[in-house]
Amino acid sequence: MDGTKSPEATAPPLRARSSSHVSHVDVGFFDQTGVQELRKTLSRHQADAVPPGSQLESYATSMQTVDNEKALAPGRFNFEQTLRETVQKRTEAQIQARELGVMFRDLHVVGVGSTSSYQPTMGTIFSPSHIVQNIQDARHPPLRDILTGFEGVVRPGEMLLVLGRPGAGCSTLLKVLSNHRSDYHSVTGDVKYDSISPEDMQKQFRGDVQYCPEDDVHFPTLTVDQTIKFAAKMRTPRSRLVKSREEHIQLETDILTTIFGLRHAKDTVVGDAFIRGISGGEKKRVSIAEALAARSCINAWDNSTRGLDSSTALEFIQALRIATDVFRTTTIVTLYQAGESLYQHFDKVCVVYEGKMAYFGPADRARQYFIDLGYEPANRQTTADFLVSVTDPGARIPRAHVLSRPRTAVEFNEHFRRSTFNQLNKGDIQSYEHEFVGKEDRASAYTKSAHAEHARGTRNRSPYITSIAMQTRAVMLRRVQMMWGNKIATFLNLFSFAFQAVIIGSVFFKLKESTDAYFSRGGVLFFAILFTALATMAEIPALFAQRPIVNRHEKAALYHPFVEALALTLVDIPITFVVTVFFGVVLYFMTGLQRTAGQFFIYYLFVFSTSLVMKNWFRAVAAGVKQEPTALTIAGISILTITLYSSYVIPKPTMIGALRWISYLNPVRYSFEALLTNEYRTLNGTCTQIAPQGPGYENVTLANQVCTVVGALPGQAYVEGSRFVFLSYGFTFDNLWRNFGIVAAFGIAFFIALLAFTERNTSTYSSRPIVLFNGGRKARPASNANDEEGQKKDSKLVNDDVKVEGLALTTDIFSWQHLNYTIPIPGEADKQLLQDISGYVAPGKLTALMGESGAGKTTLLNVLAQRADFGVVSGDMFVNGQGLPQDFQSQTGYCQQQDTHVPTATVREALIFSAKLRQPQSVPMAEKIAYVDKCITLCGLEQYANAAVGTLDTEQRKRTTIAVELAAKPKLLLFLDEPTTGLDSQSAWAILAFLRNLADHGQAILCTIHQPSAELFQVFDRLLLLRKGGQTVYFGDVGQNATTMIHYFERNGARRCLAEENPAEYMLDIIGAGANATASSDWNKIWRDSHEADQLQEEIEAIHVEGRKRPPPEAAFCSEFATSWWNQLVTLYQRDARTYWRDTTYTIAKLVLNIMFGLYVGFTFFHSKSTQQGTQNKLFAIFMVTILSVPLANQLQIPFIRVRTVYEIRERPSRIYSWTALIASQILIEIPWNIFGTSILFCCWYWTVGFDTDRAGYTYLMMSVVFPLYYTTIGQAVAAMAPNIEIAAMLFSLIFSFVITFNGVMQPFSQLGWWQWMYRLSPYTYLIEGLLGQVIGHQEIHCSAVEFVTLNPPSGMTCGQYMNPFLSSAGGYLTNPNATSECQLCGLNSSDSFLKNSFNMFYSHHWRNFGFMIAFVLFNIACTFLFTYLFRIHKGSFFSRPKKTKS
Repeated sequence: MDGTKSPEATAPPLRARSSSHVSHVDVGFFDQTGVQELRKTLSRHQADAVPPGSQLESYATSMQTVDNEKALAPGRFNFEQTLRETVQKRTEAQIQARELGVMFRDLHVVGVGSTSSYQPTMGTIFSPSHIVQNIQDARHPPLRDILTGFEGVVRPGEMLLVLGRPGAGCSTLLKVLSNHRSDYHSVTGDVKYDSISPEDMQKQFRGDVQYCPEDDVHFPTLTVDQTIKFAAKMRTPRSRLVKSREEHIQLETDILTTIFGLRHAKDTVVGDAFIRGISGGEKKRVSIAEALAARSCINAWDNSTRGLDSSTALEFIQALRIATDVFRTTTIVTLYQAGESLYQHFDKVCVVYEGKMAYFGPADRARQYFIDLGYEPANRQTTADFLVSVTDPGARIPRAHVLSRPRTAVEFNEHFRRSTFNQLNKGDIQSYEHEFVGKEDRASAYTKSAHAEHARGTRNRSPYITSIAMQTRAVMLRRVQMMWGNKIATFLNLFSFAFQAVIIGSVFFKLKESTDAYFSRGGVLFFAILFTALATMAEIPALFAQRPIVNRHEKAALYHPFVEALALTLVDIPITFVVTVFFGVVLYFMTGLQRTAGQFFIYYLFVFSTSLVMKNWFRAVAAGVKQEPTALTIAGISILTITLYSSYVIPKPTMIGALRWISYLNPVRYSFEALLTNEYRTLNGTCTQIAPQGPGYENVTLANQVCTVVGALPGQAYVEGSRFVFLSYGFTFDNLWRNFGIVAAFGIAFFIALLAFTERNTSTYSSRPIVLFNGGRKARPASNANDEEGQKKDSKLVNDDVKVEGLALTTDIFSWQHLNYTIPIPGEADKQLLQDISGYVAPGKLTALMGESGAGKTTLLNVLAQRADFGVVSGDMFVNGQGLPQDFQSQTGYCQQQDTHVPTATVREALIFSAKLRQPQSVPMAEKIAYVDKCITLCGLEQYANAAVGTLDTEQRKRTTIAVELAAKPKLLLFLDEPTTGLDSQSAWAILAFLRNLADHGQAILCTIHQPSAELFQVFDRLLLLRKGGQTVYFGDVGQNATTMIHYFERNGARRCLAEENPAEYMLDIIGAGANATASSDWNKIWRDSHEADQLQEEIEAIHVEGRKRPPPEAAFCSEFATSWWNQLVTLYQRDARTYWRDTTYTIAKLVLNIMFGLYVGFTFFHSKSTQQGTQNKLFAIFMVTILSVPLANQLQIPFIRVRTVYEIRERPSRIYSWTALIASQILIEIPWNIFGTSILFCCWYWTVGFDTDRAGYTYLMMSVVFPLYYTTIGQAVAAMAPNIEIAAMLFSLIFSFVITFNGVMQPFSQLGWWQWMYRLSPYTYLIEGLLGQVIGHQEIHCSAVEFVTLNPPSGMTCGQYMNPFLSSAGGYLTNPNATSECQLCGLNSSDSFLKNSFNMFYSHHWRNFGFMIAFVLFNIACTFLFTYLFRIHKGSFFSRPKKTKS
């Protein structure tokens, strides 16, 4: 944190914080032991790192003396004071850390709005009005004011809290103050960072200001130590007390990991959603440590506590307080649901109301300011919640007898401008401006200080303080560490190359040196470069995943973005070398290519170099665009181009002139030429097709025979490989090094493009959230904003006036006694998650289920809702003291923490779907719809009834989740798991007030909630409190202002609850909740021995006695589901049809892919002739089209797995419909779209290639009906056994590689050898034979000039006399039958003989092939159902199931 300053650069001491109330956080809060150990390290460095005799030596010696005295002193070591003294000594030694505040005046931010609020569909996307509207929006985007008239100052060492409702402008304020302006149309006003302008800050000092988004985005395979150390390394100044750069980096890393309690996790990977790593709270602290290691002076944290429980959020804010105090940084934070203990850590607060500044001033005086304005806080309402509530007309509470109070955002702003706090704010701004702003000497000193930190070789005006070489070394090391942290992926990559090499090597095992292996030999060489070239496409998702991290590091001035691309390329060179050695050597020697050293090394040189070149190409594509789908589309087109125009599929001489230029832009084409000519230059293939031969030609010599292969010469029993290659492909070995030079030039060009794109294009495309309504129906007026602040919320919380007649109310009481739940752990003793829990949920009561993290709240909820399908459950569960009805799950509603819905469905459609399938089929549809309308009204969703669920904000999605469960008419009760997690305080209040309304109308509700505010806690009637281990601590009434619960704990020995204390936090503190907390008493034992526990058992027994006097609860329906299977299928199909119609991205991509493939392949093989090569071109025209099944199948796997996810998370546990109906609907919805797509493909492709119209019928049947049936069902069968989309794509690619390899095209049937059994199992054997036999069977072949071979007949015979016996049996024809020399022989005259001899294909098999393909389709369908059952539905072993018992 140090850098050199000249004497005049030293800032005058800033004033002490005016807000003395701010809570002090001891620096050893997280890790006291680590702080003690670190003191000795600091003491040693302060002495050892200073040169003897220097000016600093005396300071270091005195510092060491101070430390030693403190080490000997009794009591706890004050590390913070030591650091402050150290900083003071550095100042006296003219070595001082820079400090930076921010002042802003008349700040005005304008964003881009939105005029469109209708969900696009396949019907509207092509409408002229839609197109015109998009053009108008692009030319003249609608604008809106986001922030207006903001002013204030935040000094070093101060923490500012920004509060406001979602959509008010809090995030915008943080971004603008941290100098992130690119997201907005315009930013005007005066913003100063001391004497530095925003423009100079961006250009020269970008790393001194950081904006930290709420998500903790780090490289998941790096450890905590590596993550922090990298930031420290990139921002280590040249001038420092510690001589060695490495020592400085290590010391700074040790300080940060110690202060923030990360020493225990230093060697643990950070992790992400897929890689297990550190906890959420630890990730927050890593983000803080990384920001501090980057030595930023201003840090803005945007809602970084979202999703954390209150104890973890408190730790986060305490960590920020330490960082702000010790390192004199400027900290700006925005928070949701900030508790009082969090609020007390802030110096200043800014309240934002609809883009206006309602307050800016001392945090400890804000509460009274708004009370004086005429509003009062609710009972036990936290200050932060109160400040936010006054900006919500539906939540604020007016004070009685106050006649004049502000009501709108403008009025609040005007009141503040007239207040004394505004005058204090202006005075503070003027004071700051007078001291720091507009001072040339300060700006010069700051600049000089920053330049002094730059390493040698770095530009003075560069925001980066390390040189390019230093950045490259550091990022290369990080890349190696990332790969080492993900060793499995690296190993799998190597294994996949070796595996493919072994498979292909065995298919082409020991190729014969004869002409019948010429085609296969070319296939091996083509595969060698194609596979290594295309494997890099799999990197594209990973490159986009890391882009937000690189973007953040670039904004923090850690390194140039192009350095990341440079490091990746340099690190990848040795890895590519090793991988291609494995791949190339195995493939080369298994297939028996020419075994000379020169030829092998030329082969390897081109395989290796082509792999590097294509890696650069695909990486450049990913770097050049903002969206991953765009990159994948370009990459897909690239693969098709590379394959078609490499001269293997269609040789260059037969390419049409209009498209031949593409081959010159294909680097693989030059590599293929080099490999082919290198292999064939020493190969003289023994001829296996000599003409004439057979009966009557026994005594004919070679002088009168010729090989029928291209390039054969009369009288030779072999064909020169070089001549064959030249005549067939136009290739020559003389171009070898020219080709290498061209490949190298492509590689350099792609590499330069990669570096340029990476440096310039670091941002990603981010769609702005906006609620989309279903077009064609009257919808709520659209919001005029399309920026990240979202839409303003209607503050009406609950529809209290809704009449609830017809709602499924109940008098039944659900109870449980002595509930235990144990799960087996392999290799360890069974773990008990719930222990002896009893309780009940009464109608009309809102019951809270609470406890710390790990107490078993969600586990108990799942057990009670009959959703625990693993482990052993014991105990009793009753309804009215009698056994649970058979359809208990259907009579209850369960709202999960994740709001999982079909995103394109409207709110109304989601509710109708639930009502239609979960209410009995006997209920008339009109009655169901009427009930849905009541649920929509009750849940306050009338304005959003026709809005797409996927575009709603968090609060409205939560309301929709509850409404969906209510639409099922749950007779017994409603379960909710964490309904307020991730919501702001007002949204959380809205949800709980809504639940309160439901309970007041007779609904029984059991709800888990994670440490609510006092205001929210008062909403509940009853409480079930658990501690870790699933043990009951309390069950009973909460009482008015929680007095009943508080008196229970105080009566049993707990400390008194303070008047201003949150009862929810109080009770958790009492029972020892939290990582470092302990309880003074065994509260579970106290509960078991208490009068309240005995009373609970008496109440339960009374409920049972009363309930058993009534008839037992009856099942609403006898079967597992409420409606018939056919009704389920029809309803699911209707939902899927709407989804596909509205998911324009997916559906258009499907159609465009078909069109592009059809046109591309069609024009590549445009009007193929009936020559030998033309016939082969027609074969590849069919073969290449069938490869389209790979991207199409990968596409359809995505919606299949997403819909399955919705089913598994929400719909299956609720017994809404059968999984077989789901699979059937998924198959049925894909088929018409895929048939439609391939029909378009057929029209673009069939006649373009030049196939005969009179053969189009059967071809259409196979290509546009059977083919989509096959790839649809095989794609879904693979997806059925895959856990996620990525693995599904990988499995399908592996399976399809076998299908393609063994269908007789890449390697003809006669050459497959041992693998011929796979040929008969490959579905594409029959698909391609059916298509090929139909379109080119029973046709004549006419050789081109290079396909004729010349032979001489015996003396005295004409060509016809000599050859006719042979031609009559073997086929072929002569162009000069009457000649007596130089007979021009075409070895083929019938396509049937070509198909039979070369590919074992027959025209007569076409209906047999149709039957086989239908059989494969049916087999795939069966596998889809079977795999779904085996991998997704069936639980446990087939031989022994885990027991699940209830006694």
